[in-house]
Formats: sequence, structure tokens, C-alpha cells
Amino acid sequence: MNTYLKVLIVDANTGFYRLSRFKVGDYFGPVDLGLHLSRRYGSLNIGTGLLAGSIFPGTNRLIFSGFSPCWSGFYISTMGGAGLVFNNLGIDMLAIANKSTMPSILYLNRSHGEEIQVAIHPVDLNQVWFSGRGGIYSLTDYVHERFADSYDNDPRILVTGPAAAATAFGAIASMPIKKKEITYVDTWAGRGGFGSKMLQEHGIAAVIYGGTFIDDDFRDRKVADQWFVDKYNKKLAAKDLEATAKYRFDPNFDTGGTFGVNYATLGGRMISFNYRSIYWSEEKRLEIHEKFIRNHYLKQFNEETIKPQKQTTCGEPCVAVCKKMRDIYKKDYEPYQTMGPLSGIFDQRAAEKLNHHADMYGFDAISAGGLVAWLMDCLSDGLISHEDLGISDKKPNFDPDNFDVVADSMRNADIGCEILDSIIYKRGTLNLQSGARKLARKLAGAKSKEILDRLVCVGFARNGWMVPNQYWTPGVLSPMAIMGKYFMYYGEDFLPPRELGRQDADRFKKELILDNMGTCRFHRKWAEEILPEVMGSLFGLEKEYLQKISRAATRINSRNSSIFWESERNIDFIYTFLKRKRDVDGVKNPELDKWIAEFEKDKKEAALEFWYEIHKGIQESLRDY
Repeated sequence: MNTYLKVLIVDANTGFYRLSRFKVGDYFGPVDLGLHLSRRYGSLNIGTGLLAGSIFPGTNRLIFSGFSPCWSGFYISTMGGAGLVFNNLGIDMLAIANKSTMPSILYLNRSHGEEIQVAIHPVDLNQVWFSGRGGIYSLTDYVHERFADSYDNDPRILVTGPAAAATAFGAIASMPIKKKEITYVDTWAGRGGFGSKMLQEHGIAAVIYGGTFIDDDFRDRKVADQWFVDKYNKKLAAKDLEATAKYRFDPNFDTGGTFGVNYATLGGRMISFNYRSIYWSEEKRLEIHEKFIRNHYLKQFNEETIKPQKQTTCGEPCVAVCKKMRDIYKKDYEPYQTMGPLSGIFDQRAAEKLNHHADMYGFDAISAGGLVAWLMDCLSDGLISHEDLGISDKKPNFDPDNFDVVADSMRNADIGCEILDSIIYKRGTLNLQSGARKLARKLAGAKSKEILDRLVCVGFARNGWMVPNQYWTPGVLSPMAIMGKYFMYYGEDFLPPRELGRQDADRFKKELILDNMGTCRFHRKWAEEILPEVMGSLFGLEKEYLQKISRAATRINSRNSSIFWESERNIDFIYTFLKRKRDVDGVKNPELDKWIAEFEKDKKEAALEFWYEIHKGIQESLRDY
């Protein structure tokens, strides 16, 4: 018997909708089907994997796909736990096409197997955003107060903030609702600017959804346990507990979560002050890490979050309990890195202030942090003025040798908040509608090319950009078709660039295995292997699933418009990494020595060759045959 993926296609302009069915085998999930729908309708696609609602942990992520206004290419973003409530609609995907004539709320409800109720309600966004708790929080409160009582069970709400109107890198946020109370555990489809896409291209400011529909999902734990016993000699729960140790609590480092484990282990590999740290000696980097991170930033986190076990989930039952909290603040590594050490902030109170301000506006936090760090770097050296940024006459402290970890962190956070305000209100020169690269080119042309040379980002097409993942390794600057996520190799070891490109491509396909099943990558140690086998056991389509993943990867890569590194600091990021592998880590490798010699001879020419070698490895690995 055939199984079908059910897609609700909503025309935001007319309010008309229809349910379309796509045979499992032709498509498998929100990535390969999302790519098809994006080409056909230019839609924003929101969906779950085939195992949503099942006993498999981590399979209730909500997957967003479409052509990104920030990246300028096809993109995928994911949100933890939000697929659990979405599954109650009895559909696999929502595709929003065309544009509402005014900002609106999309209402979806399905009660006891009846037809889905679909309605579009106008909303005065400025009145809502700039009242109450502000931004995404006010819009969540407004939508919940207006519509939640019409649901039999707690619904879920997706919202945008002012950043979605003012920039191309606005995110989509959502908070689990428990017993009619909105929690503080905000979850995000942050990367890619899908909040900007939802609002600017489709006129939808928020989506509320929920229902009581229950499908005959796979829920037999005995069968699942047998799969795990056969492969790992452990039952599902035991294997998952082992696989998610880092995100819960790692006794090896006496901390937990991405924030805790990363900061406990980075040492001299930590990047700070808009990547200025790559130019320091290893001794200085270790000194800063010990003084500002271990003895303060990480220490605060461990005392306030880890020891009292202030942790929870994204909204689905999961042993990882990866959401590390302090009061209303959720602590993840990358936002608290870009709006932390990268921005010259090493104190939790200061980082909380800046992160919360960015979240309230609905920014992609990683991009916002990278942007703030870059602008403060330029401001601190007088390359740009406070008038250019539309902020008060105050300079950040980017001098680690004369730095008060509490006072100067807060000083930098206050300036960061002012910069975010200026982006929203487009003060000074801060019009980010077309992205950071265009702004950098404008400022460089008017003032100094050094402004552009201090912007670290991955470029795509004419204006597409993405602040890289916060690890000092060449993989995060790879010329991949999707960057800013973990669709590349980000290990700390040295790989020759051609091999790095091959590893990037392999990682890309493995991540697509997860995303196309709506599965959290924190469970990847078993999910990458088991999920194709599950497709084989349930549908007899294991080989076909892997073929579809490879084909989706090649089709996404066929639109690869990656741009060679435009800034000198991008190039130095690679060059200093190579030197550190040799001089600090003691790696003895003729290929490494060769590349260092090439960079010493002609840095820009060597960088171009290094970039193209990565590109070659990617292209030869992602071929449609």
C-alpha cells in the first residue's frame, strides 16, 4: 500500500488552500519535497519528517526550506520540538505561497479528524511589536491571547520580529506552551532569514497551529529497541543517552550543553574580539581563555545553570535536555559566542542583555552577533564613527590587555544594543536590507577598504552572506551551497583542501539524512545509520532514500554560487589556522608545510588556490550520476 506525504498549500493572497499528496518514494520529507515546492511556487515550506510523533527521540524538529533572502540560494533551517504539535494537524508540510496584502496571522487548527481550519487575520504589527514585552514576545502574547482558547490542546506559535521587516536576516521564533502558559524556552529557525521571507515575501507575521488529529504513526518501542540491539547491542533509550551526553552533562568536563563543553575545551582555539585573537600568540590566547572564560564566563554558567540543573527540552520528550537556562535566558554556544567573546563580552549579565535584545527583535542571533562584532571592531579603531552607526558617542573596549571583565563587557553590550536599535530604525548608514557585504562595500568605498577587510563571512551570489559557525577551522569558510549550518566538515584537524571539500560533501549528505526526517543532529551518532534502515523496514525503500538524499544534495549544489573570500581577515583566518596546526599542535605534514609556504610567498594567491581546491573536492563529490 502506498504512503503519501500530505502538503497543505496556502495562498496567502487569497486565503485559498488545498491539500496535495506526494507519494513516499518520489519524495521522503521536508528537504527533497521542499526543494520541489520552492522551485514550483517560490514558497516558504514548513514541515516534519515521516517519524514525527513516533517513539524515536529527536524526530520532532520543524524543518523550514525555501530560497533564502539572506543567503540568496536554497536554504534549510530547523526548529527543535515544534514538529510535535505540527503533527497534530495530520499533515506533513505547509507551503505558504504568494503574499497577503497586509501583515497577517495564519491560523491552522484541526479538531478530532475534521478538515483543517485555515484563516488569515490581519495584524497591526507596529502596535504589537512595540508594546508589552516587545518584538517576538509581544507578538507571541498577542496571538496566544487572541486564538489559543479555540484549541483543544496547547497550540504552537511561530512569530517574526522587527528584524524581519528591517533586514533580510530576520528569524522565526517559537516557545513551547504548557498548560496554557508560554514558556521562556525560545526555539529558533534562525539561520537563513526565513522570518524575513515569511513576512516580506508572503505577508505572514505569525502562524498558530495545533489540533487533536492522531495518525497511525510508528510507535512500537519493541520493534525500535530490536533495531538498536541488533546494531549497537543496546536498547534505544540507552544508546540515545550515550549519544547525547555532551548536550546534557559531560562528567569529563564537569559541565554540559554546547556552551559548557565547548568553552571548557576550546583553549587557544577560542576566537574573540572580531577574530583579532587569530593574530595573537598561543600564550596570550590561553591567558585570555583562562582569565575571562574559565574563571568567569564559564564559571558563571556552571554555577548558575549546570549545578542547579536549570535545563529543559525544546518541547518534546528527550534525554538531552539541551536547553540550558538561567531565569528567562537560554544559553547556547554560538549566540553566546558571537554576542559574547567575539563582541568583546565575557560576562553573563552583559551577554544576556545583548542576546535578549537581539532575540526580542527577532534577529538570526549568530548573524547579528557577527555584525555587531565587526562594526565594534571598526568603531574601536576609528575606521567608522558613531555618527555612521547612529549611536551615542562611546567606543567599545577591544583591548584584552586593559579589560575589566564585568564593566567593559557591559560597555560593549550596551553599544551592541544601540547598534541593533540602529539597524531596526535604519539610523546612520545601517541599512541592512541587502546584507552585510553590500554595507561593507559601501563603507569601504566611502572610507577605507580595511572596513571590508575586517568582515568575516561566507559570500554567496551578489549579496548573499552568512556569519560562519564559531570554530577556528577552514571548513566553516568552505564554498558550499549552504553554509552557516553544519553542512560541512568542522573538525579541528588539518585536511588538505581537496580532501576537505570531499569531507564537506559527505557531511552535507549525512546532515540531509537527518533534516529530511526532521531529526535533531544532537542524536546523529545513531540517527545517521538507523534512519535509512528504518525507511527500509517500514517502506522497503532504504536504497531509494539514500539515492534521494544524494540527488537532493547534487541539485542543491547545482545552484552553488559561492564567492571567493572577499576580506583579508577571511584569508588570515585560514593562514593562521595552518600556522597554529604546525607551531602549536605540532602537526608534521608535508602538505601542511607546502600550504604555509605558499601563504608566506603570496597570501592572496595561495588563498585563491586553497579555496578552489576545496571547491574541486565538493564538485567532484556532488555529481548527479
